[in-house]
Amino acid sequence: MIYLIKGRIHSVETMGTVDGPGIRYVIFTQGCPLRCVYCHNRDAWDPRGGRETTVEEILEDIARYLPFYKNSGGGVTATGGEPALQAEFVEELFSEVKNRFGLNTALDTAGFAEISKTEGFLKVTDLVLLSIKHIDEIKHKEITGVGTSRILAFMEYLKEINKPVWIRFVVIPGLTDDYEDIRRLAQFLKGFPNIQLIDILPYHTLGEYKWEELGLEYPLKGTPEPDKETIRKVKQVFREQGFSISED
Repeated sequence: MIYLIKGRIHSVETMGTVDGPGIRYVIFTQGCPLRCVYCHNRDAWDPRGGRETTVEEILEDIARYLPFYKNSGGGVTATGGEPALQAEFVEELFSEVKNRFGLNTALDTAGFAEISKTEGFLKVTDLVLLSIKHIDEIKHKEITGVGTSRILAFMEYLKEINKPVWIRFVVIPGLTDDYEDIRRLAQFLKGFPNIQLIDILPYHTLGEYKWEELGLEYPLKGTPEPDKETIRKVKQVFREQGFSISED
């Protein structure tokens, strides 16, 4: 079969272990509508950047590592950037990953997407890794540059179709580490029975150099990484609401 739909990707990781179950082939798509101040893939914002590729090229590369994915219960993850911006490409890719290899598929997304454009690829997505930035509307805009209405609608749709979800939440000192805000978030998420896991991620500065290479000032320069006690307390807030928490 000839695949005509092309996508733009930033890079790939062939042995990913943090973007879904098992060992995974991780595709970093190009382009993102959010402007997160702590983004570690700043060079992936521009939808015209990266390189153009076809589904067939990606499938051929996946096949080289297939035993690792199958033996570990792993699969393929589309992340970014924001993979929902390339809905047709992701749908075709995931369809063939499942048909040809029988692998698990996961979408790592911020959820800022039009529902009508997500219905197709969600049918061939086994797991959604949903990155929640903040529960407060004003603070969310400060962190990402966008509001929460589309994200909330996306979450409701995932609940409606009973799509398994893992929540990802980054703990950033001074921005997302307020315990009252975190309690509000945990209580809000209780309304979504399709959430299987909460993944608490400590803020890191590994992407700071990408901003500097682009000649840009990193917005959170000087912000420290959270200490272990803070991360422990944040995890405890979610545990108290009955959530399963990913462990290091």
